[in-house]
Amino acid sequence: MIENQTRRGGFVPAGGATTVPQDWGRLEWMIAGSEGNSDVLTVGKCFIQPGRNNPVHHHPNCDEVLTVIRGRIRNRVNDDYVEMGPGDTISIPLGATHNAVNIGDEECELLIVFDTAEREVIGE
Repeated sequence: MIENQTRRGGFVPAGGATTVPQDWGRLEWMIAGSEGNSDVLTVGKCFIQPGRNNPVHHHPNCDEVLTVIRGRIRNRVNDDYVEMGPGDTISIPLGATHNAVNIGDEECELLIVFDTAEREVIGE
């Protein structure tokens, strides 16, 4: 039997994300344990400038789902590469080495979701 548990939730208005500037773009966190509004998920956006990439990294404690909202990227997962555009989605398993390169002429916008509220990252 599953016990009824109270979990944290919350509303994040447009413009209410926590922004973390990077030399290649920025991360915006809307939902996470660190934001105080989830016990089980992390949801954010990744913005990468044209011709730039986020560092190769992996997550030892969670899977990641990435959806391209705007722009075009070449996404690496371990030794596989795939080009992605608006509406494309990829699932990145726990521990897989990955990164994204903006191959377009505009800033790309990626929705990123993790199956933990306490995302860990190695190599970023």
